Amino acid sequence: MTTLAGRTIAALRSEHDGLESLVPSLSADQLTGPSGASAWTIADVLSHIGSGAEITLAGFRAAEGQAEEPGPDFNQSVWDRWNALNPQEQATGSITSNRALVTDLESVPDDRHDALRVKTFLPEPVSFALFAALRLSEVAQHTWDVRVGLDPAATLNEGSAEVLAEHLSGDMGFLLGFVGKAKEAPEHAVVEISGTAYRIVIDDSVWLTTEALPATATFTGPLESALRLLYGRLGPEHTAAGTDVTGNITLGDLRAVFPGF
Repeated sequence: MTTLAGRTIAALRSEHDGLESLVPSLSADQLTGPSGASAWTIADVLSHIGSGAEITLAGFRAAEGQAEEPGPDFNQSVWDRWNALNPQEQATGSITSNRALVTDLESVPDDRHDALRVKTFLPEPVSFALFAALRLSEVAQHTWDVRVGLDPAATLNEGSAEVLAEHLSGDMGFLLGFVGKAKEAPEHAVVEISGTAYRIVIDDSVWLTTEALPATATFTGPLESALRLLYGRLGPEHTAAGTDVTGNITLGDLRAVFPGF
């Protein structure tokens, strides 16, 4: 059976392959046009994906003993270099950089997945599965940012949504506690995501769980839409017909709880 790390890396590969097929066809006007990230063009998003891949790969190679650990100014030097590129260079470089990272992650044998620990911004080294999930959490949303700039009806990759939900209800749950604004909710709520085992809990904090807590509301819509909601990417203009919340909290309330980042 494929490990959680393996499934997470497979989702990263799928996201990358989709971008690699799409990006070369983009015109100069499309690259400098709006993305799903309000302050960024499509090229800006691709630059963020590319620079993030370079930084992530440097940390991973250091953890594997293949390179020196990056110094304190490394991240800023990478961002400065990518910011100085023109839009076409950012787009092309993003694919090359991201491919290198995904390929390296894929090279780790399955029998090392559970034991491997990698240093990140967190206080202690994390599991290989969580390391890959933190990258997927960025890439899946920003890949959607690229695609929705071209197609307002774009959705999150289904495989990525499934893996991210698994991580957010487990080892990556701290992320929702960090970005969620529980005080924006009118009252305590347990929102079941229809057709799944997942529930969004809003109390003093917010979290995602598979615990069978009594629901106070129901989110009706696909899992990918619920994941976009958690990441602040389910605005009215990108919400499919039939997506709704019923119960003691509204979809508008949930959008306020999860403003995005």
